[in-house]
Amino acid sequence: MVEVSENLAGPFAARILGELGADVIKVERPQGGDPARRWGPPNVGDDGAIFAFANRNKRSIVLDLRDDDDRAALRGLAAQADVFIESLRPGALEALGFGYPELAPSNPGLIYASILAYGEEGPLKDLPGYDLLMQAHGGIMATTGPEGGPPVRAGTSIGDIGSALWMAVAILAALQERSASGKGRRLSVSLFDTALCWSGYHLLGYLADGKVPGPLGTGIGMIAPYAAFASSDGSLMIAAGNDGLFRKLCAVLGLDALADTPQFASNAERVRNRDELATRIEGVTRSLPTATLLERLRAGGVPTAPVLAIDEVARDPQTRASGMLVTPEEGSGYPSIGIPIRIDGVRPPTGSPPPRLGEDSPEFSV
Repeated sequence: MVEVSENLAGPFAARILGELGADVIKVERPQGGDPARRWGPPNVGDDGAIFAFANRNKRSIVLDLRDDDDRAALRGLAAQADVFIESLRPGALEALGFGYPELAPSNPGLIYASILAYGEEGPLKDLPGYDLLMQAHGGIMATTGPEGGPPVRAGTSIGDIGSALWMAVAILAALQERSASGKGRRLSVSLFDTALCWSGYHLLGYLADGKVPGPLGTGIGMIAPYAAFASSDGSLMIAAGNDGLFRKLCAVLGLDALADTPQFASNAERVRNRDELATRIEGVTRSLPTATLLERLRAGGVPTAPVLAIDEVARDPQTRASGMLVTPEEGSGYPSIGIPIRIDGVRPPTGSPPPRLGEDSPEFSV
């Protein structure tokens, strides 16, 4: 696989496939390589944490695509590759002669995968884009944060990471099809389309009833109680998403009469009266520590989880048991985060740490 991409979405898509067995050759610019190398602190080794997260299991070569010899080298790599993935500014590679129409004749089975900003059509198709912009433009910010508060960015780059996942799915599907047909494909995923997908049920609800959804803090407009509730020493999420679970919640909290109160008897009624319901529930949860509530709710069959800070997540026993965290000792001197896949019960190894800029260039004589 040849990867000519930068930042997060394209590199993470390539990393997923690298950990599933692909040989990923990352092509970087001579002047500092992928800009994400410098997105820090925090840093992992010499690179920013975002770069380290997205670029394990790769080889790095440096090519100056304004140079005739380096362009010839990239054409040679593309002619032998199963997959060519790119996420540069729209039109940048096409202008240099590396679009799908130029590469496919010498490699008819090539899967050419582009991660775009706004997609292949529309008035903004030629603009560059970043995750932050797509969370704003796609409605995510307007439905995130405290009720009545300002727009809030999701706490991680869901547009980039989501687009990477969609692209990995599309590439795997195209490779499967190619095994039967022998034909390559040109694939595209856009950050904007991914943002629209994340906003999907909000958009669908608006199209159905014309009501504009807004932020509800930790809650969701369609279900109650389904949100964070304060304890005496923190908070925890409670997900009583149906009538049976609501009755169990009421029993655990000593609020049995609520389950038979008309304004709380069905999910629709609980949604309409969510503020009053939350006040009644927090009247109990605020008097107890989180650990006690978690123990009682789980014993009573009520889905619940603590609200943890990142340092608490890192120390959490379930996190440790998951195998998702790779310690520096296990990761060739670098900590890492695995991918959330198991095959026959085994998580794919994270493999090699992120490559140094151009460390594999001599192997390809460039």
